[in-house]
This record gives sequence, structure tokens and C-alpha cells, in this order.
Amino acid sequence: MGQTILLNGMVLSAMPIGDYDKRLVVLTRERGKITVFARGARRPNSSLLAATNPFAFGEFELFEGKTAYNACKITVKNYFRELTEDIETAYYGFYFLELADYYAVENVEAKDMCNLLYVSLRALTKPSIMNRLIRRIYELRMLVLAGEYPNVFHCVSCGKKEQLSVFHVKRGGMLCSACGAIYGGTPVDASTLYTMQYIVTSPTEKLYSFSVTEDVLDCLEHVMNEYMDRYIDRDFHSLELLDMLVQ
Repeated sequence: MGQTILLNGMVLSAMPIGDYDKRLVVLTRERGKITVFARGARRPNSSLLAATNPFAFGEFELFEGKTAYNACKITVKNYFRELTEDIETAYYGFYFLELADYYAVENVEAKDMCNLLYVSLRALTKPSIMNRLIRRIYELRMLVLAGEYPNVFHCVSCGKKEQLSVFHVKRGGMLCSACGAIYGGTPVDASTLYTMQYIVTSPTEKLYSFSVTEDVLDCLEHVMNEYMDRYIDRDFHSLELLDMLVQ
């Protein structure tokens, strides 16, 4: 079968194939989203048994085929088992995997996306920051990587950088107070605006180093719900379950 290649990444999803095999979708730093077949991974004595579950992060030794890859060996560096200890946190984690799968491109380098997914799942395992805030940070930063994020630095109507106070979802970003009075939209206070600007521009390793008030989080959630509903054309199963759980 030729030489193997080494890729680093995380299992986004896994489904059974035949009696003992698995079909994986893996987000890799080097080649983006790929399909991997793990032969015999469902056998009780398989070395791939634990390594072929969602959240498994590590090094994948693969044989490259014409349309997919075959797993030879997987060295797991983190299983993220902590996420499965709480059902709500687990749903957040699965939603993060689904959103990464939505935006990842096949066979296109995805180092930044892999790093974002990894640090976001790590953040879910820590009690110092609310899961609700982690979700909104992850969503907005994922939009940044996809090049689809809202403009939060100047008025999308007149270009003014001062007095940004209204978010207009159809125009794709912030309006100044004057333009907001004309076109309407969602009022956004200065703290929420600064939060969004920080999420868009800060280094990945510092994304989860802050907290916000409940009022700021409520406003951020409202803005992100509006934006995601308009610009994402997929229903996420884990998010539906999460919404049912927290209602």
C-alpha cells in the first residue's frame, strides 16, 4: 500500500461500517477535513477502539487512498473524557465538533481551526468560565476563520468608527448611532462591542482569559443568534438537544 503519512488532528464524528469497522471524519492541521476508515476498530481487542471516538485528539498514521484514508495507527494525546462527565458540557462539545465540520474544507490546511477547536474544548473542562460564553466566543472566532464574521470596527453604512451602538444583521455589522436611528437594529452597549472586538482580534491562546457580566452575555447571545440564524444554513443536532436541556 506504500508509505504512511502522519497527520495531527481530532475526530469530529464516527459511524459504524459493516460488522467491525468505523468511518471517521477527522479535522487535521495539515489537510483539513478528511475521511478515515478504521478497519476492525469496533473489535474489543482493537488498538483503535478508544482512539476512534469523537474528541480523540492526536497523531494519525494513515495510508492515503484515492478518496479516503485508512488508519494504521492512532496515538491519542487527549481523549477529553472530562466532557462526557456532564451531559450539558458534552452537548456543547459535540456542537463545537459539528460547527467545525460545517466550516472545515477537505484537504485544505486547517491549523488555526484545529487550534481553536482544541483550546475551546479545553475551556469547557474548566469551571472558571461559563459554557454559554465559551460557545459565543467559539462561534464568533469560527466565523472569523471562515471569513464570514460581522464588521464590528466601523459603521457598515457610513464607515464611521465612533459611536457604534447598533447591530444590523442584514447589513452584516455595526451601525453608528446616526445610521442606527435610520435603519434600526439591535442596541449594543460599549462593553459588548469591546467583547466582540476582542474575540475577533485576540490571539487564540487568550480567547478564554476573560469573563463578562450577565447583561453583556445576554446582548452577545442575542447578536450571535441573529447572525448565525441568518448566515448558517444547517441545523445542528447537538444544539437542538442542548436547547431542550437548558429550557
